[in-house]
Amino acid sequence: MNAPSPQPLKTWLSPERTALLVIDVQTDFASPEGKLGQWGLDFSAVPGAIAETNGLIDAARTAGVPVIFVALITSPETDSPAWKERMRRMGDEPDDSYGVCRAGTEGAAFHGVAPLPGEAIVEKTKYSGFYGTDLDARLKALGVDTLVMCGLTTECCVDCTARDAFHLDYHVFLPTDACAAYGDDVHQAALKSLVLNCVIPTRTNDVVSAWNGAKRAYG
Repeated sequence: MNAPSPQPLKTWLSPERTALLVIDVQTDFASPEGKLGQWGLDFSAVPGAIAETNGLIDAARTAGVPVIFVALITSPETDSPAWKERMRRMGDEPDDSYGVCRAGTEGAAFHGVAPLPGEAIVEKTKYSGFYGTDLDARLKALGVDTLVMCGLTTECCVDCTARDAFHLDYHVFLPTDACAAYGDDVHQAALKSLVLNCVIPTRTNDVVSAWNGAKRAYG
């Protein structure tokens, strides 16, 4: 999987045109103590991805790149009929024990990352950060046409957000070490599909290098 050379990234990821999307780094997805951890999923790759995500956040803030935190916030009322029926057809009778990132619970809180006062938080009820939200409008208001994405999980909310971003004509860069799934096979399969179709792969260090010494000009 070939990443672009560092030199073009300085132009492609110019702070004037780029935003960093931090996707679903929340307790239920990011902590073994959260809902998915209680289900026994493999969290071994998650701490490393969170560490790389924080490296991106720090570099973005220094360069003046807007950092936007995307968070799943659910309630029983937002559990769609299609979601409930899917669970039934897979042999499970859904109840509130399936609810992740419930509004007002610790499961919905950010884990390992922390927005600063004034940084944007976009709440969603579906996998994609664009579905049913004002994310596209916020990005356009900032003059953004390029996105760096990181977070959880590679095959689900990162994937769906990246595809919707591409459909909305954003240039999408994905640091492959700053996202994770609950199993390397799933992570690698998701990356292969995304790179084939809609994202440009890179690494955290290359993005940080591209932003090093850069500064967004506001106003």
